[in-house]
This record gives sequence, structure tokens and C-alpha cells, in this order.
Amino acid sequence: MKKLTSLFAATALLLTTAGCGTQNTASSVGQSASPDTSPAQASETAETEHYIFDLNENVVRTPVTYANRYGIELSGDLYTPKTLDESQTYPALVIGPPYGGVKEQGSGVWANELSQRGFVVLTFDPSFNGESGGEPRHVSSPDIFTEDFSAGVDYLGSLPYVDREQIGAIGICGSGGFALSAAQVDTRIKAVATASMVDISGNYAGLTPEERTALLERLSAQRWTDFANGEPEYIPSYPEEPTADIPEGLDPMNAEFYSFYATERGFHPRARANFTTTSESAFANYSLLAHLDTLSPRPVLLLAGENAMSRGLSELVYAQLGENGELSIVAGANHVDLYDDVSKIPFDQVETFFKDALL
Repeated sequence: MKKLTSLFAATALLLTTAGCGTQNTASSVGQSASPDTSPAQASETAETEHYIFDLNENVVRTPVTYANRYGIELSGDLYTPKTLDESQTYPALVIGPPYGGVKEQGSGVWANELSQRGFVVLTFDPSFNGESGGEPRHVSSPDIFTEDFSAGVDYLGSLPYVDREQIGAIGICGSGGFALSAAQVDTRIKAVATASMVDISGNYAGLTPEERTALLERLSAQRWTDFANGEPEYIPSYPEEPTADIPEGLDPMNAEFYSFYATERGFHPRARANFTTTSESAFANYSLLAHLDTLSPRPVLLLAGENAMSRGLSELVYAQLGENGELSIVAGANHVDLYDDVSKIPFDQVETFFKDALL
């Protein structure tokens, strides 16, 4: 297991410094930006929200807000089949976006597809990000991002047409780690699926004592600077407007993330990626997946692209899950293809998995 753990740490380090909500400011593109729109300021209609997909004619999308247990107001979208009968009950799913993403991107793509298949689906912006509340903006927290999944379960369970015993969770990229983390402590989550799963806390598992000390010295010094400035440092990874070209000199992983977040394919003005620099401290002191053994017998489906550099992370988690785990390698897919490429994402398999698990 030591060899696999080293693989996990090395791959997570590559991904979290490559642009999947990177916390390494040295690799960021662009300059510091003003905070994104807060819930009170958000006034755009759905037509101007820059969803990266077209809403299916058989699906209804409703903006919703609700609070997590910290009192932070979360902004979400509820997707329901147009044929919804509120006198009946339905299975439900809460879907978290890729790390650094927002609900108008990958998680919305998934919700749009799965609601056509009879699920009530909730997407959300994580605390401190997108249209959700929380100050300062762009903070990342392993505990609070995990809590955001359970808050989604709270909301879904309040709906009279949702069966509380039939709620599952889906996490894309970094949200895969948060969804699994939530299920470790929230038994109301009856099944979990992940796509291009990344455990952000795994970034720090393989650091040598010298590397860890250097990291913590840097972050501790940044706190002095943040306090003096009256706000935490935040350096976005991507430009304010979508671009047509990928900058020269990027390594393949950086180029892949840039091809999604910085181009018309996946660009959203509230998803310029990265988090406040000192957000790293919490992940260096927290293990998201320390209790995977507690998930059994609840089933877990892990989807990973055949060509994804993150594939080894899903394989490692699969090795730890035992009989309740299922690993599916998606032919021809890279990491970001499982965000939005409906021709590659195996939605038939996902539908079958959750209906078998929840119904």
C-alpha cells in the first residue's frame, strides 16, 4: 500500500498544481481579481448565466437557496423531470462540481442528463465560491466542502416528492473526494459515484518532513501578509474572458485544464479556478478519505478516463473499497472529458448504478 499511496500523492500534486482548482499560485495565469458575485448581488437571469449546455426540453431547472450547518447560504439549481408528479416520490442525487468549478458547468451537464432519467437532482456552488455565500471569497475548506454535500441532502430530504431513503451523491474531480468524505459520516447518502476523482488532501500525504516544513513556513508567512492587507491572497488560474488559444509552454495536464476552463467549452466568469493561498493549510492538516472502510455495504462507482492522468487515484480508492466498489475505465476519455462530454460519460451505467442502489 505504501507504493500506491506514493502514486496517489504524486498524481494529486500534479493535478492540484495543474489547474483543477489549483492552489499553487506559481502556475496560475492572470492577476488578482475582485471577489465574484455574492448571492445578494446576483441578479442575472438564467439566460445570461453562461450555462455551458442547453437545458433539455424535458427538464425543469429551478434556482434554490438553503443553508449548511455553518449558516452559509448555498446557491443551487434543482433539476426535475418535466413529468414530475409531486404526489409521488423519486430518487434524488446531489452533485458537486469539479474543484474550482461552479454549478453552471460540469455538474449541471450531469444533472441535465440524469433528471431526464427520473432523478431529482441538486447542483450547488461550494461555500465561499460562485453564487454561494461565505466570506472571504474563494476559500477552500475540506470540512466545509464536505459539509456542503450533507447540506444538499438536507435540502433534498425536505422536498415532499423525494424519498429520504433514496438519496445518492456524485462528485466530479475534487468533489469526488468531498462526496466520499461526506458519505463516510453521513449515512443518509446511500450510494456514491465519482468521475475523475481527486482527493485534494492527498496532495500532502507524500511530502517529506522537509517539504512539509517549507510549505507550512510559506503559508504561515502568508498569513502575516494577508492580515496586513486585510484580505487573503487569491490569484486566479484563468483569464477574465474566454480565449481561443492555449498558451504555449504549458505541460499536457495544464493544457488540458486550460482547454476546459479558459475556452468557450467550459468557461464561466465565476470559475477562474484556484483558491485563497492559505486554504492549503487546512488540507495539509486533514485527510478526506481516512475512513473509506465505513462506506460498506453502500456501493461506490468510480469512473475514470482511460487517458486521464488522474486514473490512478480512482484505482487506489477502488483497491481500498473492497466488494462495495466498482471501477469503470471510460474508453478514450481524459480527465476533463468526464466533466461535459455526453458522448463519453456512461450515463446509462450511472443510471443503472443508482437505480439498483436506491430503488
